[in-house]
Amino acid sequence: MKATWKGVTIAESDDIVTVEGNSYFPEASLQRQHVTFSNHRTGCAWKGQAHYYSLMVEGDMNENAVWYYPEPTEAASNIKGRVAFAKGVTVE
Repeated sequence: MKATWKGVTIAESDDIVTVEGNSYFPEASLQRQHVTFSNHRTGCAWKGQAHYYSLMVEGDMNENAVWYYPEPTEAASNIKGRVAFAKGVTVE
């Protein structure tokens, strides 16, 4: 699978875990030159606290478009070390 934004590949991998309709890619598959820090956080009752990255492509920022769970709950341990995408990022 491939995650793209503005025609640029953000991540690509055959090792995908799907949870609640979201495709989680290995964090190592991220093209780090397009990833920037975000201090945004949200909570999920069964997965834990999500942390976010923003994307930067050709000078355009997509804030909080990537999320991950650095310390997922035991029930969601299969997504540790993985990232998922939203906010206009195409996953196919």
